[in-house]
Amino acid sequence: MGHIIEGIVTAVCISREKGTVKHDVGKAKVIDGYGLENDAHGGPWHRQISLLSEGSIQKMVDIGLDAFPGIFAENITVRGIDLPKLPIGVWLRIGEKVILEVTQIGKECHSGCAILKQVGKCIMPKEGIFTKVIRGGEVKQGDIIRVGFPVRCGILVISDRGYSGERVDTSGDVIEDAIKSIGRVTDRELIPDDYDKIVNELKRMADIVDVDLILTTGGTGLGPRDVTPEATIEVSEKLVPGIPHAMLQSGLGKTPHAMLSRATAGLRGGTLIINLPGNPKAVKEGLDSILHALPHAVEIIRGWEYQ
Repeated sequence: MGHIIEGIVTAVCISREKGTVKHDVGKAKVIDGYGLENDAHGGPWHRQISLLSEGSIQKMVDIGLDAFPGIFAENITVRGIDLPKLPIGVWLRIGEKVILEVTQIGKECHSGCAILKQVGKCIMPKEGIFTKVIRGGEVKQGDIIRVGFPVRCGILVISDRGYSGERVDTSGDVIEDAIKSIGRVTDRELIPDDYDKIVNELKRMADIVDVDLILTTGGTGLGPRDVTPEATIEVSEKLVPGIPHAMLQSGLGKTPHAMLSRATAGLRGGTLIINLPGNPKAVKEGLDSILHALPHAVEIIRGWEYQ
């Protein structure tokens, strides 16, 4: 099994103008699709927030440069993570809410670079990384910063009436909106409450598409056509009873009808499969009770490791 990398934010820096030294402000608001509030590098592009390891700054101190956080125009200084070795596309989760996606490692430093002229040497071209904001919030000195890949999710909507066009099933939309906080939806299908079709679709998403997570909606009740749990058990190599238990516990606090759900969860290879109910409100409530644990679950299942 791999290990999960964690570090700590040691400085949060901003500047009003590009190409100038940034100054440590201790904490700042991270704005969705923009970057740090009041920072010149924010905007609708792929380099909204830059990061640099504390060790990179120390290298400059060791050769006699009076270096400090922000001197290379980086936004966030980090201790404990070898930033240049991270792969493009990896997510950085900071504190309780902020998510950044790594979009670029290093950059071309042009001859007229103001930092190069001021400092005499710039380490950002080789060791700085650049990110875009997936989810905003607040970032501050002392926050834990955690490395993780975005979860690749498949959504399987199971509904006779939805499949026949008798009604528009919105439960899949609720799932898709919720998944934005932990990853991306890479596959989505709508099928009837047919045992064989459910089994085949779960196998396709897990074995061929190779998603990290499959969330089903519908077919978990007591009706004669409700066979989603049975199909899930059929394809699973091991069950994960704690997940439906957490959803049940949460649901019972809202309605006694929650006890009628037969939702299950299981593993097929490296894919976690979780049944959700068909009602959009119940889907949201169920996801709210488990969503925070799913990235870590996927990391354990996949055994992700960063070299």
